[in-house]
Amino acid sequence: QVQLVESGGGLVQAGGSLRLSCAASGRTFSNYHMGWFRQAPGKEREFVAAISWKGTTTRYADSVKGRFTISRDNAKNTVYLQMNSLKPEDTAIYFCAADEKDWSTIDDYWGQGTQVTVSS
Repeated sequence: QVQLVESGGGLVQAGGSLRLSCAASGRTFSNYHMGWFRQAPGKEREFVAAISWKGTTTRYADSVKGRFTISRDNAKNTVYLQMNSLKPEDTAIYFCAADEKDWSTIDDYWGQGTQVTVSS
């Protein structure tokens, strides 16, 4: 089992920045691909960003490319999501996820989520 705990959410004005963190425990963090997803009110959960277990490969949703950056520190068992130039449409609950094998659908383990609200 892998336990994931997100933090860093909050209320920010449009154009501002936030950095989310996801701390992992339970198994060897560096074995897992990690991802960030989000769910806005009344919408389905959607992919935001992912990073490979070594941190050498990343991918992003088109809606956040150039604004968000995913990174990881395997020594600290933590994955980050730096969010810049935030827009009201980025408002959502943000979840991190881990997957040991499947790079394309990172969904073995999930955190509880952290709320991000962007005011206009």
